[in-house]
Amino acid sequence: MSTGSVLAVDLVIAVLAAAGWLGGGAASAARRRPLALGLAAFALVATLARAVTITALARAGWWFAGEKVLIAAPLALAAVVVAGPRLLRAPGDIRSVALPLFFAGYAQSGALLVTLLHGYPVSAGVGLLALAGVIAATAVSWRALGAGPSRAVSRAALVVAVTALVTGTGLAVAPGAAPAVPHNHKYRDARTSDEPTRRFVLTAGTATVSVSGRDVAAWAFNGQVPGPELTGTAGDVVEVTLRNRDIARGVTLHWHGYDVPNSQDGVPGVTQAAVLPGQEFVYRFRADQVGTYWYHTHSVSDLGVRMGLYGVLVVRPAPVTGVDVTVPVHTLAGLALPEPRTEPVEPGVPVRLRLINTDSTTHRYALAGTPFRVVAIDGSDLRGPTSLVDTAVLVPAGGRYDLVFTAPPTPVALFVDGRAVYSTGPVSTATSAWPVLDPLTYGVGSPVPWSRVDREYTLVLDRGLDLRGLLPRYAHTVNGAADPDIPPQVVRLGDIVAFTIVNRSQVVHPWHLHGHHVLVLSRNGQRATGSPLWLDSFDVRPGDVWEVEFRADNPGVWANHCHNLAHADAGMMLHLMYS
Repeated sequence: MSTGSVLAVDLVIAVLAAAGWLGGGAASAARRRPLALGLAAFALVATLARAVTITALARAGWWFAGEKVLIAAPLALAAVVVAGPRLLRAPGDIRSVALPLFFAGYAQSGALLVTLLHGYPVSAGVGLLALAGVIAATAVSWRALGAGPSRAVSRAALVVAVTALVTGTGLAVAPGAAPAVPHNHKYRDARTSDEPTRRFVLTAGTATVSVSGRDVAAWAFNGQVPGPELTGTAGDVVEVTLRNRDIARGVTLHWHGYDVPNSQDGVPGVTQAAVLPGQEFVYRFRADQVGTYWYHTHSVSDLGVRMGLYGVLVVRPAPVTGVDVTVPVHTLAGLALPEPRTEPVEPGVPVRLRLINTDSTTHRYALAGTPFRVVAIDGSDLRGPTSLVDTAVLVPAGGRYDLVFTAPPTPVALFVDGRAVYSTGPVSTATSAWPVLDPLTYGVGSPVPWSRVDREYTLVLDRGLDLRGLLPRYAHTVNGAADPDIPPQVVRLGDIVAFTIVNRSQVVHPWHLHGHHVLVLSRNGQRATGSPLWLDSFDVRPGDVWEVEFRADNPGVWANHCHNLAHADAGMMLHLMYS
């Protein structure tokens, strides 16, 4: 069973245990003896079963089990110690067992809330808050059952609860203030001053576009979704003038996966100010990275990209032969793009399909009707790719896969999540049962190009209650904090930097570091044995632990975030800074 599955099972068991104890308490208070004993026995078994799941999670890594070992386990033990003996010698009046069962329920619920509202990292403050809640709830139930404690006991319970509450709150929300991320223009001179050989103008504005015969309100570049395809040949100097006609919240251009100089990265508040209506900004960079990329606004990016502010960037070698097709997949107003198209290709002609996922979730691609090779991922060529047939590929949010094949005399079709988006003729093939390619074992391996590590950072991805703003919010967190309170990762030029990225949440986080590609070393302890994987977007699934490294060779201040853009907007954004 995967770690992600164990996380889910443990959460379900914790909910059932809490519900069983509380239900047993309510049934005993109502003098329903068989039901009370049955629910309590069920809760006891569930509580003991958590020992198995917590042990499994602890073996997978302390990240997954810290609060469960240090908070949930002691509370569960207290629940069993208090409630267990009373159940074994339950008197004739089952109502007398109600308070121990309620206490056990509150203990289990408190531990569960720690996982759901705080998660990682475990802290003394959160433990004290859980203890305060258990004591307070037990005292209230004691009075409600009509057998309230003496005044001395009440005062002692109140003092303990308030002390734990105040101390825990202070420890839990004490500001671990992150250094401010500068609005940094010191790298402006990194923009090339060479004369452009390719010039483009992109005008952002509201528009109505047609999708599958329906008119859809969109935000668009040059009135179309996706925006114009920007192309260059290796060696070109590309200049793009961005103009904002009427997008009130501003726009920028981020060149996703293309490692531009920092001043050209398009992150508002960090590398430039957002381009407001009536303004413009000029980007210029050298097209020296051959491959498949895309561009999108990074201003209010969750909304802007969903509304249509994205397009394709392709840098091709010279010369190019055969058929070259870009397939940017997107969901606009619930409608799937691109619309299906059929383009006959003469047999024997080489074809390159550039698959681009511009959504915030993973898509499944399957090429039917011909053997093919995956020759590049995220703009980086693979070493020794072998022929594949009847095999699907999963492309994470923001990711790109390049597939090549030689056109056969019979039709070929590309399916995305079972929907044909490109074909050379009619194809009817069921692809849902095809196995999925694991890129960590595909192609021919080679040694890691360095023998040292200078900096190491761990990013533990989770969800939790963020109390540091004006209003509390349930945020996507990194190491227990949410943007803008996540400390930046500081590196020096030339450092070899190692990231360990851990997902202890129940959702996928496609991770994306600006300005750099990372070399994948392992996933969940499985070493990468295939072609070196230089990625800028990769899915960190529930329970996953990824180990990646990169050379710090592009100075600046860089965004480092989940590319499910709703998650980034809800806190899962930090920065890599060069000292």
